[in-house]
Amino acid sequence: MSSINITIFGLIFILLLIFVYFSKKRINIIENKVYSMLIIISLISSSVEIVSYILVISGVDANSLIYNLVLKLLFECFLAWLFAFTLYFVILTIKDKNKINEGFIYKALGILIVFVLIISSLPIEINDQGGLLLPTGIGVNAIYILCGLCIVCMVYLLFKNIKNLKAIPDVLLINPALVFITFLMYFTIENPDIKMIEQLNIARDTAEKANEAKTDFLSNMSHEIRTPLNAIVGFSNLLLEDESVPDSAKEEVKDIVMSADNLLEIVNGILDISKIEANKLEIVNTEYSLKKVCDELISLSRGRLGDKPIEFKTKIDPSIPKVLYGDSTRIKQICVNILTNAIKYTKEGWIEFKISGVIKNNICRLIISVEDTGIGIKKENIDKLFNKFERLDLEDNITIEGTGLGLAITKKLVELMNGKIVVQSVFGKGSKFTVSIDQRIVKNPTIKLDEEINSEEKTIINNKRVLLVDDNKINLKVAEKLLESYGIDTESVDSGFVAIEKIQNNEKYDMILLDDMMPKMSGVETLKKLKEIPGFNITTIALTANALTGMKEKYLSEEFDDYLAKPINKDELNRIINKYLNND
Repeated sequence: MSSINITIFGLIFILLLIFVYFSKKRINIIENKVYSMLIIISLISSSVEIVSYILVISGVDANSLIYNLVLKLLFECFLAWLFAFTLYFVILTIKDKNKINEGFIYKALGILIVFVLIISSLPIEINDQGGLLLPTGIGVNAIYILCGLCIVCMVYLLFKNIKNLKAIPDVLLINPALVFITFLMYFTIENPDIKMIEQLNIARDTAEKANEAKTDFLSNMSHEIRTPLNAIVGFSNLLLEDESVPDSAKEEVKDIVMSADNLLEIVNGILDISKIEANKLEIVNTEYSLKKVCDELISLSRGRLGDKPIEFKTKIDPSIPKVLYGDSTRIKQICVNILTNAIKYTKEGWIEFKISGVIKNNICRLIISVEDTGIGIKKENIDKLFNKFERLDLEDNITIEGTGLGLAITKKLVELMNGKIVVQSVFGKGSKFTVSIDQRIVKNPTIKLDEEINSEEKTIINNKRVLLVDDNKINLKVAEKLLESYGIDTESVDSGFVAIEKIQNNEKYDMILLDDMMPKMSGVETLKKLKEIPGFNITTIALTANALTGMKEKYLSEEFDDYLAKPINKDELNRIINKYLNND
């Protein structure tokens, strides 16, 4: 096959490759852009080569201007292809891919244009040596030098004999080789099938929707479970305060309350794990009193100890600033999970709850530790502690209740707050969990510490009237009984429409407890309608089983004055009543 036939075959081949390549969808990456340059340069080079053949066959003088221009263009195409190939090689081999961007490509093109201009300005001569046309001169030497600068190990063998080429027709045989290399590169570049990518994207979207559906389901489940728990906890607390109930019965009522609290913890744990899997677990930072958090933790832990022969030691560093900025709810959750485990797995001896602070600049590093004399953890099991649903082989303790979610959630929460958790344990002797978390120090707090109310005290408040709005009759009954124990007069309605009608009829109330998730008109929509009534300024509290993390901030942003979650916590109810009704 003659040289001209090979060149024509190469031109046809590159045209087919261009059709295949550009007719398909491609990933928008730098590698594909450079490869597109290589294809286009190969097409131009093959076309120019055929033109040069036609000129030779037509008898055009080798030293004519037109032949000289075609020859320069041909060599410039060779240089451009090699330069682009070198650029492609750089992209494949460079470690820091972030350095390769469109700006880098534009700079490289600028250098190539300079090279082309240099070649265009330098003379090329054609010497006839026994019928062989040999290009010589400064221009040819410059091309050799520039090509030599572009040579890398992968293409060195291809161009090492370029100086030995004798005649133009033979030189032009390089083009089919360039075309073939360009063709082979099509199968080596990282350009996955677009259909496969689309299928992967569909699969990812389907998985995300399934995850969202699961989260929504668990959120609804949480709401539905909290609604009957509200009645269980509410009525149980009323029975505990009823002097006519015998002490023996009160002990059983306490068990009911504790079981309800355990159920609520399980629900919250499952919901948190679902949010972790969906990457939607959030940290909500606010100002808070660490002393208040510690008091609640100590009171809760002592209550859970029950009749166990365990000494509960506490040591809170007094040098810790009174007000910190962070997610107090999650700090409390971390401590509760660790303390609960210590109580579960300690039969006798002692448990020490300790918080110390390391202050540097405007940051207080909280060092929280819980140490116990419990059953301990085997060395080979320590790494399994933070796995979801992991229940360790505890021999005779395998019946201890729990879902195995607490420590998995704890570790994720600590990581979200950029903290660390360390476990030390000796099997049969006890364990120590240590958590370190940085919290910002608040120098000018907006919260008032002197307004903290003793959660054990219940103030009787007369001459106050509260409107209860809830579509669930049992929830209304629970709220009525709880508020009546404070001496508060209540009126109940089962929808936002009736509540609006009451206010429009100039009914007077000192507070509104408003449920959110009601049919036809939600609590948020009801409040907006109430705000439109001229002169409306009644304190409105969101009373809802929608108790996910961040809900308080959401309802406050909807212009509720405060937030009370179901099941109603008596300490929180005391706070609400003392803050908004005990102001005479």
